[in-house]
Amino acid sequence: MDLRKIKKLIELVQESGIAELEVRDGDESIRVARAVPGAAPVAAVPAAPPEAVADGASPKPETAGGQVVRAPISGTFYRSPAPGEAPFVREGDTVAAGDVLCIIESMKMMNRIEAELTGTVAEVLLENGRAMESGTPLFRIA
Repeated sequence: MDLRKIKKLIELVQESGIAELEVRDGDESIRVARAVPGAAPVAAVPAAPPEAVADGASPKPETAGGQVVRAPISGTFYRSPAPGEAPFVREGDTVAAGDVLCIIESMKMMNRIEAELTGTVAEVLLENGRAMESGTPLFRIA
């Protein structure tokens, strides 16, 4: 990949405010990620009232116990890397910090959502393929 293209991608990430960008071109791929100063990790977002899902339906109600992982961005929630493939995690799976939990498609970009803590996936709170808003509860990890 051309160095000028890489610099342009870095500038796009900085200007847009997104945390991560991954681009694939044939056999080549590049991932540009930036740390957002003062931003809380996904799993540590303070509890806020669940926002309505874009199509008017509400996500499953949260139940007590465990840490709730909320959507950091609006988009479409996908449990697996591609249609027909196994989900990244299922209820009862043990996850470690950094494990991919799901993908959120936003503005034609696939954003991997990773676990911020080690634990067990106690509950999946949203249906696969659902449009949702930032802050929507996705998983409960115990």
